[in-house]
Amino acid sequence: MLNLIYRERNTSILPAGPTDFRKQIEGLAALVSLRYHLDPYSPACVFLFCNRKKNCLKALRFDKDGFLLATKKLLPDMVFQWPKSKEEIRDITSQQVRWLLAL
Repeated sequence: MLNLIYRERNTSILPAGPTDFRKQIEGLAALVSLRYHLDPYSPACVFLFCNRKKNCLKALRFDKDGFLLATKKLLPDMVFQWPKSKEEIRDITSQQVRWLLAL
């Protein structure tokens, strides 16, 4: 399912540090805009967020007429490798996204 959300996208943005997973589409779009000064309506971007435990991922994408939000939760004892600094924003390649989602 997450493969469909980043298909045909040029850029995947990986905000570092944990994200409050109580946020839904509006909260995540506001976070992208206000904290990271990026355009959540960019048709070429997928924004990936990780929770504090690093065992759950959310992907946010604008798709012509609205937002898509998908979630992936890992099995117990598995975690995503995620940047630690909250101020860092990582732009990762589509191959790196495939590796991230292949866990």
